[in-house]
Amino acid sequence: MNAKPPLTAGNRCPQDRTSRVLIWVFIVVTALCWVGMILATRATYQQAAPLPQQMVAPNRAPVMSYADIVAGKSGFQQADLMDFGSLYGMGSYFGEDFTAKYLVELAKEVRNNLALSRYGKSFDAATADQQASVTRTMQAQLQGIDLSQQQVVLPDSVAQAIQTLRPRISAALLSDNLAQGYTGARSLDASSATQTASFILYSSLTTVARRPGKDYSWTVNWPPEPLVGNSPTAATFQWTWISFTMIFFAIGAILMIFRLWIEPKAANETFEPVLRDFKEPTPSQRALWKYFLVVAAVLLVQILAGSIMAHYYTDRTSFYGIEVDKWLPFAALRSVHLQAPIVWIGVSWIAGGLFLAPLIGKREPAGQRAMVNLIFWVLVVIVAGALIGDYLGVMGIIRAHWFWFGNQGLSYLELGRFWQVLFFVGLAVWCLVLLRAFWPTLKALFRQSGGTLYGLFRIEHLLWAATLSVTVLYVFGMIPFGSPNPSFSITDFWRWWVVHLWVELAFELFAAAVTGYFLMALELVSRQMVERAVLFEWILIMVGGVLGTGHHMYWAGEPSLWVSFGSMFSFLEVLPLFLLVLEAIEQQRHIQHEKDFPYRLAYLYILGSAFWNFVGAGVFGGGTLNAPLVNYYEHGTFLTLNHAHTSMFGAFGLLAIGLIYMVLRYLNGHRAWSDRCGVWAFWLYNAGLVMWIAMNFYPVGWPQLLAVYTHGYAYARSLEFYSTTTFWQWMRMPGDIVFAMGALLMAWDFIVKILAQRAAAIAEAPSATVASGQSL
Repeated sequence: MNAKPPLTAGNRCPQDRTSRVLIWVFIVVTALCWVGMILATRATYQQAAPLPQQMVAPNRAPVMSYADIVAGKSGFQQADLMDFGSLYGMGSYFGEDFTAKYLVELAKEVRNNLALSRYGKSFDAATADQQASVTRTMQAQLQGIDLSQQQVVLPDSVAQAIQTLRPRISAALLSDNLAQGYTGARSLDASSATQTASFILYSSLTTVARRPGKDYSWTVNWPPEPLVGNSPTAATFQWTWISFTMIFFAIGAILMIFRLWIEPKAANETFEPVLRDFKEPTPSQRALWKYFLVVAAVLLVQILAGSIMAHYYTDRTSFYGIEVDKWLPFAALRSVHLQAPIVWIGVSWIAGGLFLAPLIGKREPAGQRAMVNLIFWVLVVIVAGALIGDYLGVMGIIRAHWFWFGNQGLSYLELGRFWQVLFFVGLAVWCLVLLRAFWPTLKALFRQSGGTLYGLFRIEHLLWAATLSVTVLYVFGMIPFGSPNPSFSITDFWRWWVVHLWVELAFELFAAAVTGYFLMALELVSRQMVERAVLFEWILIMVGGVLGTGHHMYWAGEPSLWVSFGSMFSFLEVLPLFLLVLEAIEQQRHIQHEKDFPYRLAYLYILGSAFWNFVGAGVFGGGTLNAPLVNYYEHGTFLTLNHAHTSMFGAFGLLAIGLIYMVLRYLNGHRAWSDRCGVWAFWLYNAGLVMWIAMNFYPVGWPQLLAVYTHGYAYARSLEFYSTTTFWQWMRMPGDIVFAMGALLMAWDFIVKILAQRAAAIAEAPSATVASGQSL
């Protein structure tokens, strides 16, 4: 079993000239992108919204301090308020955006204070001319606050407004408000709630206070709010136009390059149909069945949590008459709903890599089955511990060590730091296990290339490098390691290093590499074509994925340079997705001509993944929402929700399920097999996605976008606005039902196929083999 295998003809095939050129382009592009990201990171630290040591009234009476703001940020995370509402538009779309809501309330209080001091009457009692004059003064005072000073002297009207609002916000944070669907922050007490209120008010000030020497705020005048004079900057217009212009040129260029140099057949074209013939599964491959059951179970948990959350939008007071808010807060449900897809998609990809390991390495390393089982149980412990910790943190049961074992309170990164560390260790072990299994082939391919640099860029090397990127990039979500960063802007910056770079870089690299390898292993595409295409896609993914992170940084109190960087490079994210669709269509044509192609079901999901990757991540994301001027008004609305669902499940979820069906089909061998349930599940999933778009996301998202433009962001995220969309919120239910039917059918199909395969293996194999190969 451990003998060194002979090299295949495919392994001896040389890389063509185009591949070698692409390798150098990839190396240069990667270096430039990461140098750019390092410089942008330095600028972010230097130019992020500052934290003054003290804010005082004109008589030097203290209003709030650095310690208040920093402790309040921790309180904001500890209460997981990001999973109820949002800050700078980052977080949940259910509750209000705290920065926008309290910016408006702060402005109104300041305006009223000015009217009382100037005219001796409230703002509402003043004449139209007096109101206009007071409003101009209010805007000038708020915009003129210099947060870059160590001691910020606030205008008296602003200081009074903060003193008035802070206890009001603190009381609201601690109290249940079932009419809004809000469960009081169980993890806060009166003192920490007051500090959290200070942090929220400080954050609101950053959205209107101008940067020194600039005519825009620390958030580039976001949110759009006519009351305080926030409107798009000139740069927001300019870079939107530049980005749209560049993307059309880029589409033409990549199509020309693809047609002239990537697509043509190589003179020495070779195929390696590793998966076309069914071989006896190895013990480690047989042990993968439990991974697939976890995938199905966690997906169903995600759907259940999502369905309850969707109902909250229609009836915030109860779930069909049951007041579940008190013991199952919306924030806790959203935490589960966001963590679940990361879990089941990650588990399926881990299983897919472990399945490929003996095929790529052409041997079963000693102890491989034990490592497969170890990784599985480590993942189970991490998932269970993280989800339980999330809930206990939100409910205030874990207080002293909430950051390590409770809920970190960061959207998509809710799990405590202890569980994050364990998850990284699990990913690292997975990466090393794959390297150990891949090693004979990786080494042989390197030697066949003469031991040169080019020998490190074969498709097998690229596949392993993609798994390494999934592991390494997760680390950046743990900066700083021991405690929360004092600055929300810096915290959110590193959060997006995981959320964006994981999805738009590492996941895309893995998706391109694993899809390319499967195409080669199924004899649909030659090795040369796969390596050229994957390298070309990786170049485009690198360009759009690294600096493209910037489109998340537009409005979160980070440097204005992200408006230019983010817009230009984010638009390029569409290009590799466009190529994936073209390639998927071309391979589908090849499959249609093969009557006995065994992986039609798996490739149906891969084709669907390519389509939704382009539509969900490309059209609904990089091609539209990333434009600065569009994003200025759209940020944190239901149109973002549309992008998130269609890209996360449509692109990566369908690919994950396709990989599972690929593995199940291979493990089934020549025994009877039916695609029927899997095909039905596929079309139910797609029907559910389309129904969500047509009957919920867009019917709510478009009016919400118009509401932001017309009335301001605070109104568009208020319960007042959501009350006008009740019918369309109810219309989420049909899509939920159809989608859930697909998940149930898929889970049933997994169970039936796994049981049939295990029963057949027990009947066919000698008892000794069964004892060693079929055990957990």
